[in-house]
Amino acid sequence: MPIIIITSKTSCPPITYLVFFQLKRVTPFSSSSSSGGFPAPTHHHIAHLILDQNSPSQALQTFRWASNLPNFIHSQSTYRALIHKLCSFRCFDAVHNLLDEMPTSIASPPDDDTFLTLIRGLARARMTPQLVQLPDLVSRFHGCPSLSILNSILNVLVKDNIDVARAFYRRKMMATGVVGDHYTFAILMKGLCSTNRIADAFKLLQLLKSRGVTPNAVIYNTLLHALCRNGKVGRARSLMNDMEKPTDITFNLMISAYCAQDNLIQALVLLDKCFSFGLVPHIVAVTKVLEILCNLGRVSEAVEILERLETKGGALDVVAYNTLIKGFCKLGKVKVGHRILKEMEGKGCLPNVETYNVLISGLCEVGMLDSVLDLFNDMKTDGVKWNFATYDTLIRGLCSVGRTDDGFQILKLMEESREGCGGRISPYNSIIYGLYKQKRTEEALEFLTNMGKLFPRVVGRSLRVLDLCKEQKTKDAKIIYDQMISEGGVPSVLVYDCLIHGFCHEGCLREAFELMNEMIDHGSSPIASTINALICGFCSQGKTDSAIRFMEDMVGRGCMLDAGSYSPLMLAVCREGDFLKALNIISEMIENGITPDCLAWNSLLLCLSQETEWLENNHMLHVNKLLDYIIMT
Repeated sequence: MPIIIITSKTSCPPITYLVFFQLKRVTPFSSSSSSGGFPAPTHHHIAHLILDQNSPSQALQTFRWASNLPNFIHSQSTYRALIHKLCSFRCFDAVHNLLDEMPTSIASPPDDDTFLTLIRGLARARMTPQLVQLPDLVSRFHGCPSLSILNSILNVLVKDNIDVARAFYRRKMMATGVVGDHYTFAILMKGLCSTNRIADAFKLLQLLKSRGVTPNAVIYNTLLHALCRNGKVGRARSLMNDMEKPTDITFNLMISAYCAQDNLIQALVLLDKCFSFGLVPHIVAVTKVLEILCNLGRVSEAVEILERLETKGGALDVVAYNTLIKGFCKLGKVKVGHRILKEMEGKGCLPNVETYNVLISGLCEVGMLDSVLDLFNDMKTDGVKWNFATYDTLIRGLCSVGRTDDGFQILKLMEESREGCGGRISPYNSIIYGLYKQKRTEEALEFLTNMGKLFPRVVGRSLRVLDLCKEQKTKDAKIIYDQMISEGGVPSVLVYDCLIHGFCHEGCLREAFELMNEMIDHGSSPIASTINALICGFCSQGKTDSAIRFMEDMVGRGCMLDAGSYSPLMLAVCREGDFLKALNIISEMIENGITPDCLAWNSLLLCLSQETEWLENNHMLHVNKLLDYIIMT
């Protein structure tokens, strides 16, 4: 495509004049010709050429050069382009000179668009006093500034200072007989509400009504939003009742506000009312309702709402589907969640990485690890990139059920990815947790030591805690642990295990119990050996009831006990001579599939031998059955 170069006997602009660089970007020239035999440029070309200059002097020189082109006369558009360029460099004196010359140069005063360009320039320069006086400048060319100009000035002032804006409205608008329109009052309402002047906003609303102006939905919605933002949802609801025609935005605001207060009943009432008005609520507001329903386990109701929204023509997005899938996964209905994944794909809504991560987490919770790995591979097939949460969730899930070696393979994939771990330690702690659950303590310690290359500070402190516990300086080790926690660190399960054993050995059971709770709160269930340390501690201090309650609590949290958990309790109960309690403990062990060891049986038999009254009342038949069971086990 050839480039057209136009020359003139007049001086050239700072850069060679190219009529918009390529013919395909140029509108047809007029039939008139310039001195070089080429057609004259249009106003559109000159305006763009001015805007392309790199300095105010170049823009002004280009403008003057174009003035001398044969058969070319400037227009509002070329003046406006130069004014925009000069405003960008804050050359406002030159702008005023241009405004003064326009009536003579082009036989027309500056139009509204030209003044709007100046308003935007003054706004960018934050020249509030000049903006306030701008109507006087406009009056020099026109009898009275248009409402469009006044509203534009008011809109800029509101963003900068509401008091200045209100003074401008009173002195420059009302004083000259300009009442304003809906846009004027919407601007003022926005300014009052953004500065939380709710009382003044209500006064403005009453002012409109007293002047016979019916506030439109924009004015009402602005005030509603301010009320909801300040937690005054009840007052907002009362105001909403005053509206003749609430809009979908009105309902979106109110539904979201009630959801923020966990007021599901009112949110559902307004959602139903919105549908009854023939309006379609925005998916963002609807999703907030879905989230509360799903958190309460009312997933079927959430499904009905989405179906109703879709029937009304509402567009569903991936966030809404993800909320629904998360709700089903929370109920353990992961297969239903997976079916929703397929349904959303069929409707053209593509799942994102969060969709897969929710399902991966759900599958891990119900122990469907093979399905998890299949879904993990599906992500790659479907072009959904794994992120840190994907790796972290999957590694944790695999390690929690004893598939630590598989977890380690996923860890390697994460390390080979571009993002890696991003300085986050949780996947590595999951590997340690998996080794701990499999009682591969030496491997866990070796893995922790090797982590020092990536996390030198955390690993250094962790190893120091372990060393101090070995030296029976548990309280000193706890000080280091507290430092780690205060800095936002999450210690590995080895640190918790070591501290719990150390405090139990020293008889500090309260400290050990608190650490056990912190360990569980961080998602690490203790194995039997860790639990047993506390049970032994309670029993050694004669607190058998505390030991029993602790065991029941651990079982309730899904922790697994072993024979070593019951033996010290059996010994303590039998030492107290409570044969019936000991017998109940043995029965509980057997029901839970735990075979009592020799210590437990010996303790029971020794206690039994001292229970002459029980032997007399229950006859030897019961004793023989008990002995037979002992022999069988």
